[in-house]
Amino acid sequence: MVGIGFPRSHSSFTRPVFHSPIVAVAAVTGALLLFGAVQATMILWSLHKGEGLRAIQILGLIVAMTGFVVLLFPGLSAPPLLGSILMLGAGVAWGVYSLCGKREKNAVTATTGNFVRAVPFAAALSIIFLRWLDLDLAGVIYAIISGAVTSGLGYVIWYSVLPSLKAASAATVQLSVPVLAAAGGILLLGEPLTLRYLLASIAILGGITLVVLEKNPARSDL
Repeated sequence: MVGIGFPRSHSSFTRPVFHSPIVAVAAVTGALLLFGAVQATMILWSLHKGEGLRAIQILGLIVAMTGFVVLLFPGLSAPPLLGSILMLGAGVAWGVYSLCGKREKNAVTATTGNFVRAVPFAAALSIIFLRWLDLDLAGVIYAIISGAVTSGLGYVIWYSVLPSLKAASAATVQLSVPVLAAAGGILLLGEPLTLRYLLASIAILGGITLVVLEKNPARSDL
């Protein structure tokens, strides 16, 4: 069971800690492992299916990944082996989940079904780790809103746009997540707007634009 805790510091929004009763992984390192596994899973599947990337799209992917690393670099640290395996496994699972979503016709129905099927597993894990849990009312409310409401809406939106994206393009788009998270920290929590964030965001969003907007020659004439 992996949770996220937010240290109270100037970078609390962008540097949470992925943790469980067994292992803890710094968020920036965990995010790099997680998103790296997502990228590898979806791009390798894209290549396997013959969805080749043009040179400008490869450049866009490299630029976006570079910006992603620059955004997270100050907090990178060597993670424990078990934590690394868990985060890589989560990344592969998210990549597979996204690939499966490309075949879904009804995003709301698919997401609702996935959430309902996940409840027994979440309940079982919560019972197993019950003695390690430190609950308070505010935390429970925030967890419910984050998990059942905002995550649910996010998955519905994601499943809605997935069919229109190639696997490699969908993988690259997900690199925008830390940019949006950091923007939330700046707008909602008063965290400082730094030059590093601006440059990394430009690189990430610019790279994503190159990957997503570049069309194949056969489609550009349509």
